[in-house]
Amino acid sequence: MTEKRRRRLPRQVREQQIIDVAVRVFSKRGYHAASVDEIAELAGISKPMVYLYLESKEGLFIACLRREAERLVAAFQGAAQGVVTPELRLRAGLRAFFSFVSEHRDGWVVLHRHAAELSEAIAAEAAQARRAVMAEVTDLVRAGIAESGGPARLGDEDAEFVAHTIVGAADSLTDWMAEHPAESPDGMTRRLMNMIWVGMRNVLDGETWTPPPPPPPS
Repeated sequence: MTEKRRRRLPRQVREQQIIDVAVRVFSKRGYHAASVDEIAELAGISKPMVYLYLESKEGLFIACLRREAERLVAAFQGAAQGVVTPELRLRAGLRAFFSFVSEHRDGWVVLHRHAAELSEAIAAEAAQARRAVMAEVTDLVRAGIAESGGPARLGDEDAEFVAHTIVGAADSLTDWMAEHPAESPDGMTRRLMNMIWVGMRNVLDGETWTPPPPPPPS
């Protein structure tokens, strides 16, 4: 295929092809070791065309980060639609998350490992991606609290606390998941639901943990 024919692709299609390749290269090599020359070669275009579409190496990385974050949020939103109970919505959201990590490992590595260590612009984009995910989880938890009908008086601060707990746990468990490749997204979801939902259900029912009394003096 000639350069002339390649240029006839719609801009959006060409950009997605470049980003597909860039995600793989950035995931494998890291930001600093990855080269635009390699990305251009694997994408089957010239290096100047990469700069024409994405302007810079930093711009290319930000485009990768933004697309993978949007995919993750969309997967989370799609999983929860039409699910009627808070428990099953949480399960669906967690399963969507672990499925995304399993199916888009390169994209997750770009989101999770590399972004926060780079330039101010990239770190800001990574922070925005995390806020978008956190907002989805917080809304899910807030709705679950409102629909529970239990005696607990939980508010927005509680919902935010639980959301941070869930996101933090899920983030860290992706490393464990990588070390245990036989573990499926369904298996990961069950494990985390056992740790989170059982406690959350009891809290919604009004049960809270209190420290045990100190032992009597001997």
